[in-house]
Order: sequence, then C-alpha cells, then structure tokens
Amino acid sequence: MKKILSLVLAAATCAGLLAGCGSGGGSESSAPQSSAAPASEASSEAGGTESGGELNIFTWDGYFPQDVLDGYTEQFGVKINMSNFESNEEMLTKLEAANAGDYDVIVASDYIIDIMRRKGGLLKELDKEKIPNFKNIDPNFQSQFYDPENLYTVPYGPGTPLIVYDPSLVNVDIKGYNDLWNPELKDSVVIMDDARNVIGITLKTMGKSFNETDPAVLDEAKAKLMELKPNIRTLAMNNLQDVILSGEASVGYMFTAQVVMALQANPELKVVYPEEGMGFGIDNLIVPLNAPHEDNAFSFINYILEPEVGAKVSSQIMYLCPNKESAPYLPEEYKNNAALYIPSDVLGNTEFIQDVGEATELYDKIWTEFKQQ
Repeated sequence: MKKILSLVLAAATCAGLLAGCGSGGGSESSAPQSSAAPASEASSEAGGTESGGELNIFTWDGYFPQDVLDGYTEQFGVKINMSNFESNEEMLTKLEAANAGDYDVIVASDYIIDIMRRKGGLLKELDKEKIPNFKNIDPNFQSQFYDPENLYTVPYGPGTPLIVYDPSLVNVDIKGYNDLWNPELKDSVVIMDDARNVIGITLKTMGKSFNETDPAVLDEAKAKLMELKPNIRTLAMNNLQDVILSGEASVGYMFTAQVVMALQANPELKVVYPEEGMGFGIDNLIVPLNAPHEDNAFSFINYILEPEVGAKVSSQIMYLCPNKESAPYLPEEYKNNAALYIPSDVLGNTEFIQDVGEATELYDKIWTEFKQQ
C-alpha cells in the first residue's frame, strides 16, 4: 500500500496539487483505421524512427487525443492505423491469434500485462536507447507487480474508479460502496460494465479483497451483488458521466476520466472516496513481440514521453500524470479537479486488481448471471 500511496502522491505532485489519481471502454474496430493527419517529411531526435511508414495502435476507443496523433504524424511522417477493443481480454485473444504481431503499440492494463508476461512470447523488451525520454517517467509508477524490472511497459493512464453523485437528487449520505445498495437509490445508479471492478466493490463491502479467490466467499458476493440489480439504471462502459449529467441517474461508480468530465460539466457534483478502500490501476503502453513496425513503436512511445505531449495526453484523457517533467504544461483545471487529487489520508487503503488465476472463471460466471438477471 505504501507503493500505491507514494505513486499517487507523486502523480499529484506532477499536477502541482500538493502545494498548499481500464481503462476506458470503446467500440471494436474490425480493421485498423488510419489517423486523418497528413504525413509530412520526417525529422526527429528520437531514436528508432523509420522516417515514415506505418504504425498500428491497438487501444480503447478515444484513448489517444487526436492532436497528439496528428502531431506525431506531422513530425515523423508516419501513417497511424487505429484498431479498438472493448476489454483487455478481447485484446489478449486477438493478439494471441495474431501470433503477437499485427500491432505495434498496445494499451493494456496492469493485471493483463502480468498474465502476458507470465505466459511468455507476447511482449517485446523495450529498447531504452531508442526511447531516451524513458527517463521522464516518474519512478513511483514503475517497478509494479506486472513489470518489476521495467522491461516491457510505459505507464500511460493511471487512475482509480470513484463514486460521484448529484446532491440535489440524492437524500442518502453516501460514504462508500455499501451505500449503493440503499433502497432509496432504486433505479438511480449508473455503474461500469466491468466484472472485476463491480464484483470487487461487492467484496469490499464484505471486508474482503478485490482479488478474492475463495469460492465460498465469491458465492456470498454473488448473492449480495444480485441485490444491487434493482438500483441499477444503466450498466455500460462508455460516457457514464452523461447519464449523471442528464439526470437520468443520480449516482455513479465510474472510471477516473468519466468522473473528471462530470465534475468539469457540473462542479456541484460530489466525489466520494469509498471508505471500504479503492481499487487502483495503471494502463500502460506495450510493444508486442512480433510488432511489424518496431522502430516506429519505440519512436511513438518516446514522443508520448515528451513533457509537453505527456501533459496533453494526461489533461485530455483525464487520468493521473505519470510524466515527472510534464507539470509546467498541465492546465489549471486539471490541477484543481478532485478526481485527480486524492487526499493522502485515504490512499493507504488502495489495492491493485490482479490476476486471480482459476478464479477468473468464477468471476465471469457471476457477472454473466448478474447481467442476465
């Protein structure tokens, strides 16, 4: 927990917030879609660029700001082809089917990278000589359980799901996950369509871990989760903030970026740091073992790690900033958003969602039954 505490505090420092913190979902694309930016003559100080050619990115929909993609194409003359997935599991299935090829840069969450690393034959070790900006990464975001030696990953989107609610529509004093079960919130809650997160918060209300594997405990969690169904207005991955902002739902459990957008649109909304403890995650950039344009992959990662580019990314995807050199370039509205500064007194009770091995089948079964209820 100390590692996560220092990690998020460092992110807040990056944002300039301590002077007085999956993943987005997306729609699938059956084939790479080219970025609309025009190619220009390549010139770069970054190592490894192929001075043109193509770059195939595999990610959640909308996870790369268009001006960032355009800037890379304009600087390096590389045509960017985008493909989207809806879950880490879908990404892994497609990558394995492609024999760890087809794609050059992939966005992947911490726990799935841990699985990929242990499987072997999927991840390419990063060539640090071709990524001189690797030094800009805040070390508090490195050496995590999924890549202890920092061989394969570059942190891209760190964050923690949070509860947000509209106090003008809610008469409940919401302090944690357990309050989402309050009968007064019937048909009023919007929640992410994510098995590990939602089953995880159910487990937290029982005093258990997000990573519980005991079948008996998971069976108890299933029973309690079923009791939440009457309160759920919307179960989805994309644009959950809009359901709150429209007044269709009054309470939401959603990803960091969605909470940030909700607060920007309506500063009167309240953020809750759940008293049972929060989940924490980091989406990372990885290069698959058989990437067809390896040098362009390293060039793109190096570009993302430029201080100004890093600030553009973090302030637009609205996750914590993992680039320690980006602070001077972050906008004030980013620095002042409650979802991007998490008070230190609640950070000691955060937890990474990790691979649960054979228990994954139990989680999937529970989630399927819950959605079919």
